[in-house]
Amino acid sequence: MLSSRCLLFLLLPLFFTINSDANDQLIFRNHKCNNDLGNFTGDSAYPNNRDTVLGKIYSDREIDYGFYNFSYGEEPDIVNAIGFCRGDVNPNDCRDCLKSSAVLLTERCPIQKEAIGYYDLCTLRYSNASIFGVMNTNGYVYNSGKKAVVDDAFNQTLSGLLDELKSAGAEGDSRKKFAEKSVKVIESNSSNNDTIYGLVQCTPDLTKQNCTTCLDLAFDDLSFWCKEMKGCLYLGPSCSVRYDIVQFYQSIVNNTESPAPQPSSQAISPKASSGNSTTNPSNTKGKKRVLRTAIAIVLALVVAAILVVGGCIYCERRKPKPQYTAEIQDAVQETYEDEDEVKAGNDLKVGDLLQFDFETIKLATGNFSDASALGQGGFGTVYKGTLDGLDVAIKRLANNSKQGETEFKNEVLLTGKLQHRNLVKLLGFCLHRGERLLIYEFVPNKSLDYIIFDSIKRANLNWERRLKIIKDIARDFGIAKLFAPNQTHGMTSTVIGTYGYMAPEYIKHGEFSIKSDVFSFGVIVLEIIYGRRNTKFRDGENIKDLLDNAWENWKTGTSLDIVDPMLEQDLNKDEKKRCIHVGLLCVQEDIDVRPTMSSVLLMLSSTSYPLPEPSEPPFLMQPKRALSISLSDYSGLTKSSDSGSGSQFTQGSTTKSSVTDQ
Repeated sequence: MLSSRCLLFLLLPLFFTINSDANDQLIFRNHKCNNDLGNFTGDSAYPNNRDTVLGKIYSDREIDYGFYNFSYGEEPDIVNAIGFCRGDVNPNDCRDCLKSSAVLLTERCPIQKEAIGYYDLCTLRYSNASIFGVMNTNGYVYNSGKKAVVDDAFNQTLSGLLDELKSAGAEGDSRKKFAEKSVKVIESNSSNNDTIYGLVQCTPDLTKQNCTTCLDLAFDDLSFWCKEMKGCLYLGPSCSVRYDIVQFYQSIVNNTESPAPQPSSQAISPKASSGNSTTNPSNTKGKKRVLRTAIAIVLALVVAAILVVGGCIYCERRKPKPQYTAEIQDAVQETYEDEDEVKAGNDLKVGDLLQFDFETIKLATGNFSDASALGQGGFGTVYKGTLDGLDVAIKRLANNSKQGETEFKNEVLLTGKLQHRNLVKLLGFCLHRGERLLIYEFVPNKSLDYIIFDSIKRANLNWERRLKIIKDIARDFGIAKLFAPNQTHGMTSTVIGTYGYMAPEYIKHGEFSIKSDVFSFGVIVLEIIYGRRNTKFRDGENIKDLLDNAWENWKTGTSLDIVDPMLEQDLNKDEKKRCIHVGLLCVQEDIDVRPTMSSVLLMLSSTSYPLPEPSEPPFLMQPKRALSISLSDYSGLTKSSDSGSGSQFTQGSTTKSSVTDQ
């Protein structure tokens, strides 16, 4: 990080050239590269078709209402693309936003056939599947990061405003489905009344009903993630919603835009040509003054650029080296002084840990090429590489990762010390200036979710194998958070993990305990038995997830009716029902009534062990489709609920099913 003094020195020459209105700047929120539809190869026509259709979107000057949907190419390399801008954005800014998004998407998703990118002002997506007129509700929630006292008056006003905006937005035509409005909160006991500014938008290719449904689901997510927030944003492929107590949009009433200029490749009309060729001799001196001014500005910018570059070099050279490098190395050496010590009666043992050279890691991963990337998690990207003929998985922590010095040192010391048959082995680490890397063994068979949620591969998992997997997980399941010897619970200010597997008390309040992983285990048990992800689906007028469905069928005595059809030939109905029972006990909302993992293992191993009646699981999974991200510390999260990450135990131990999401 640059010091405040250096930062002030660098910014002084630019104060007169930077636009002071931060709202006018493009803010890139998120992107997703979808691997589900496959990747294209080097000899494919797909990349050329993709670049052609994206170029058509951001260069089209005939459309001035901010929605573009084009197709280009033929099967199997056809590319369907949609670009749409926020309803208050003028055509020129819209095209600039879409162009920036196209550049970023093709850089970050170089071989994927489907991708989507979100700016504050525009959304761009492309796919080889049909996306026109198709509602997609897998979005993201961004909160303001600032909690506030939100009373009933605020909530009632906000609810009324959003309902009004939803009706107005859904009534839009095939050019634009957009609405914005502000309303003042009237509070009887306060003289400082807020004004809420709200905005909703759907892609205009949606029907009125689909637009309404998309916005309703977005409202559900906002109400869950932003209960104590006076500002929140939802961005999705088909709709978006935002509200704040600060105006963030331009009112359409006052936003009269000039006509978009004609492209240079088109013939200029006679009228325009005549106007452009008219010259007033009296303006010659004025033009010279303008030319001199322009030259002066250019020279000033050049000088400013030189000062900035020089300042960066100066500050970089004066920047202190990371202080924790020697500390980690000393701690690692101290930890492994007694390498022959092994705990008796335990699968754990002390192992050898190596420090790798950064240039060796670069060579092993092809300079961290996209082709060697295995996946991306909350703290960085995991690459596949080869070291001394051995395949390895290399986690490169992002510079803006929330995993800091303490977490990195803990992971090196804890994971390196513990070697276990069900843990991915940490082979070593690398520290190089600001780079922090961890080198793990490579697990070629991928994770459990890769098999259990595949309609073909899961046929190889009969009931006997699934029960063994459940019991093996139960034996080794445990949180990776460092507790003191007498500590049984704790608090955290940063919620990190895979939504849908985290306990409700952890998501809502940041509380974790020895019972937190019990909830996660219960979700995984039900997924293994039912062969389905814990995702949301619509059942008539109701929205359900796996836990809701399992509970309802348990109450009616039909819990075996929704078991994975692949297990119909297995006749162990009592075992299946007992496992479902145990899973429901684990996902109870009340922490105190959840069993311990030792009790769970007894329940699974002994049919004589009594099982209490489960209580209803929390209504927590409904917003799983959307990820909650703070606007103040957003650092490029890419995962959404349909990203294929599946059962990755990021809250729990470093298991072999989670190496790409550590």
